[in-house]
Amino acid sequence: MGQMEKEGGMDDRFEERQAEIENRVKNLMWTVSGDYDMDIKPDVEAFVRNKYIALYDAVKQGAFAKYFQLDELSLYILKKRYCGADEHPLMSIARLCTDAAAYPALVRERPGVQSVRKKAFEALLEHDFHRLNQSFAGRVRLSFIRDFLNGRQQDERRVQEVKDILYALENAAGTMDIIRAIDHIYNRYVDASFERRHGDLKHVLDTELEDIVRDGWQDLLDEDMVESVMEQFLEQLNREVSTLEELEEKEEAEKTKKGNTRSIVVLDEQAISKMHSYMELNFGKSRLTDAEQRRLNRRLCTGAHTDCSLWYTDGILENPVLINAQYVNAKKQADRNRLLYHNSKNVVRRNIDIMTASLKRAIALRTEADTVLSEYGSVVPSRLWRVGRTQDEKLFVRTIRQNNSGFVVDILMDASGSQRDRQSQVALQAYIISRSLSNVSIPHRVMGFCTFWDYTVMQRYREYDAPTQADEKIFSYTTAANNRDGLAIRAAADALIQREEDNKILIILSDGRPNDVIVNRPNSRNPRIYCGDYAVQDTAREVRRLRGAGLYVLGVFAGKEQDLAAEKKIFGKDFAYIRDIRNFSAIVSQYLQKLLEN
Repeated sequence: MGQMEKEGGMDDRFEERQAEIENRVKNLMWTVSGDYDMDIKPDVEAFVRNKYIALYDAVKQGAFAKYFQLDELSLYILKKRYCGADEHPLMSIARLCTDAAAYPALVRERPGVQSVRKKAFEALLEHDFHRLNQSFAGRVRLSFIRDFLNGRQQDERRVQEVKDILYALENAAGTMDIIRAIDHIYNRYVDASFERRHGDLKHVLDTELEDIVRDGWQDLLDEDMVESVMEQFLEQLNREVSTLEELEEKEEAEKTKKGNTRSIVVLDEQAISKMHSYMELNFGKSRLTDAEQRRLNRRLCTGAHTDCSLWYTDGILENPVLINAQYVNAKKQADRNRLLYHNSKNVVRRNIDIMTASLKRAIALRTEADTVLSEYGSVVPSRLWRVGRTQDEKLFVRTIRQNNSGFVVDILMDASGSQRDRQSQVALQAYIISRSLSNVSIPHRVMGFCTFWDYTVMQRYREYDAPTQADEKIFSYTTAANNRDGLAIRAAADALIQREEDNKILIILSDGRPNDVIVNRPNSRNPRIYCGDYAVQDTAREVRRLRGAGLYVLGVFAGKEQDLAAEKKIFGKDFAYIRDIRNFSAIVSQYLQKLLEN
């Protein structure tokens, strides 16, 4: 009993200490900012690690809130990252720029801050020198710190050029000056190809917030939840852009394996407990038992997809929990898909007839028998006169049958938000392909994929040996959320590899931009943010692995021209670029015909 009381007393004292630190940091921010309504969530752990760093972060955040617009800066960072910027160097540059802009005004008003900054910088040099020295942004920070502690000195050209931009921010007239500086440094010294691939500052700033939300959550969350998630994200950015500590330093204690990094969105425990229910409500019930689902997750969700999950479903229209808003929206989209089919019925039938005929010809070539002269087989009486008179010993005829081995096809379609504007066209083209394959009795499966929270949804429209009528289910194709291509391809190929047919073909429709907004779940080991080169390389490895296992893999690219390089990196020479989704079925027909004939 005494031991329990003792432990309880320790917990109470610890909580009192935490509350004391929080109050101290909050009061400091409020005093400096002059805004006592400012919503502040102090980083107590940072204070425990080094109180001077934490105190300087607090006064700097308060000063930045007083002289500049923190939300405006955080929105820029959000948009820049959405457009493809690498998070770590972007945040490092943003921290440098906010410090360079806020400190001069802060020290003029509160000279005592100079001493706090000095001790904070000394602590950074002592603990982080080697780590900072390993990156360009880190070397800039080291030089910036030394200039403050020992007086300004010239450095190597690139570092000095960035420092000159930072010192110019001492006269920043507003938040846009800081944003321009961050953007210029990133585009020139971190990723010189960013503007060419993703657009300039105007393009970044013109990105609609609705687009960002829509790609990740809007289709699947109600308005209040979307607003709450975005508020959490902006609050998180507001805190992190003002801190001296690097992302890597904060993560180091929590890393459980190489590759883990910070995630984008933080959800509370209440939201986590509802995840399974949300998946059922928004995508339909899982078609697997819980035990089957767990086995597949353990086997497939590894490597870059550790701690992710798969959700196998026939869709919300096929297996709904209840008739909710998502069901109604999916039904409306399915009706639009069918309306396009009925309005284009003659064209669709003609395309199906053409594709069916070409596949039949190719199959006939594979199965027809050729008769050839041979040194054995059935004797040809008309050639017997050659015996003893010529050296031609081919007196027989032999029948050679062409390869009649089986074929099976998987069609995997990107069903993420990036396909939103062409949903009906994608559904129509997939239907043409599926009906043509049904007409020639080639077993095939059609699936779509997207990623929501940590679930990659694998929606089945048609199973391999389903009757022809099942082709109609493709019209329930609808899009939402993000896309974790590597995991989706792995999951689709898992069943394909187990088929008995000799020739296994996987056809993937994508936009060449694997992109998944990771959700940070409490007590989980989140994978890295899945976008950019990291996601492209993972998807490319998955494609190479499947080809090495004997599968034929074709990538059909329906994205923007600027993403062609990524698509080539993923699929190599076996990919087709279609500027118009209406050519999808024709391209697939040519590819299948070529495989059948050869």
